Amino acid sequence: MTETDNNANGRPGGQGFVTPPLRPASPALLDELARIVGARNLLTAADDIGAYLTDARRQYTRTAPCVVRPGSTEEVAAIVGACGRHKVGIVPQGGNTGLSGGSVPIEGAGQVVLSLGRLNRVLHLDPLNNTMTVQAGCILTQIQEAAREAGRLFPLSLAAEGSCQIGGNLSTNAGGVNVLRYGNAREQILGLEVVLPDGRVWEGLRGLRKDNTGYDLKQIFVGAEGTLGIITAAVLRLRPLPSARATAWAAVATPEHAVQWLQRMGAQLGDRLSAFELISRACLDAVLQHRPQLRSPIEGAHAWHVLVELVDSTAEAELQTLALAAFEEALRDGLIVDIALASSEAQADSLWSLRESIPAAQFRNVKHDVSVPVSRVPELLRDASDALERAFPGVLPYAFGHLGDGNIHLNIGMRDPDRTESLIAEKDKVNRIVFDCVDRLGGSISAEHGIGQLRRGTITDYKSPLEIDLMRGLKRTFDPLGIMNPGKVV
Repeated sequence: MTETDNNANGRPGGQGFVTPPLRPASPALLDELARIVGARNLLTAADDIGAYLTDARRQYTRTAPCVVRPGSTEEVAAIVGACGRHKVGIVPQGGNTGLSGGSVPIEGAGQVVLSLGRLNRVLHLDPLNNTMTVQAGCILTQIQEAAREAGRLFPLSLAAEGSCQIGGNLSTNAGGVNVLRYGNAREQILGLEVVLPDGRVWEGLRGLRKDNTGYDLKQIFVGAEGTLGIITAAVLRLRPLPSARATAWAAVATPEHAVQWLQRMGAQLGDRLSAFELISRACLDAVLQHRPQLRSPIEGAHAWHVLVELVDSTAEAELQTLALAAFEEALRDGLIVDIALASSEAQADSLWSLRESIPAAQFRNVKHDVSVPVSRVPELLRDASDALERAFPGVLPYAFGHLGDGNIHLNIGMRDPDRTESLIAEKDKVNRIVFDCVDRLGGSISAEHGIGQLRRGTITDYKSPLEIDLMRGLKRTFDPLGIMNPGKVV
């Protein structure tokens, strides 16, 4: 079949690649998979596989003939080889916490879901090299705790860290709250082990910070969402474990003030600034209604809030003194209106509970995960809200996210909750308004959630034909049969 995309603006999406049609999994393939992993690790009953077939946001509930659960890289390679011979698509799956439908099958394709949850061992920890080698199925909190026990920090942190797996984090280039200081998932790795679509295993588990011997192959697989190969293990970078933490919740008058304060904090405190989260009043109100046991840290109906966190390897008192001086200056200069500084770990965790409860508190609306240059975040919030109000009078934007790296989650509901479902029915129009605004500001329609199947039909509208052709060229080179996570990304 030949795939050619044309976007809504009339710009060609580029010539697709030609692959033989894929087939649904046959009884012969299921028998072969059972021999590879053992009958107990080939799930076929509806009750056993149901949780693997619905994504975290419940946008997609699909069907599949089986879920296969390998226990080693060798078994993953054998499964991929078997599916290649049978021309059957494979859906690699970690913790199934993704938000773009990348970890569940497309409908009616008879694809095999390959769950990596049994590959869950920490293989090696080298505190002198500040590295940890782990299998792809390790839960993110498991990795964080292993690093902490060794007096080190693995800084990747996100709301799903209690259930997401590191292979999925790397395959989607997860971001989270610490990107400002430590970077995205791709900055957290030094080496990978990957099963390629032809069943070969690339063993790239090298803990080197300098290796200038050609192409940086590991970065090809990070963010590829399992479309080029299956990550089975990784060498992760560890950092010094901070000994001090200062967490505060502030009110600001406008997003412009928040951006100015961010730049001031960066100049004053450098890389001690670990997180800088922007939160609209609508989000805070939703959380307080959803979790009435929580309380607003600051009195008054302020329109915008910021959750800021500083970390350092100095004494706790020294960091608190630096933080207080910076906060007092911001108050004096009018960059912030009010601020509450956590005086204990429990209070700091309570502030983070407010932030981490936002997604669950406003589940039913039209969601966007976008990024623009930090300096243009206020323009995005203003222009998108104005355009949406003109198209849908009475809209209620829920804006929150990682202001420090320009990643804003702009979710759109209605002030009248009874009208929310009618807005969701017009989500394509809502998306177009938001994405066109993001595009004008030089931004990205997916900052950290990935493309999956949710944005696959939209990506050609906002990337150049050359970019699309290059992406498809990589896909064609690595996966000429098209068996790796078909129907996702490209």
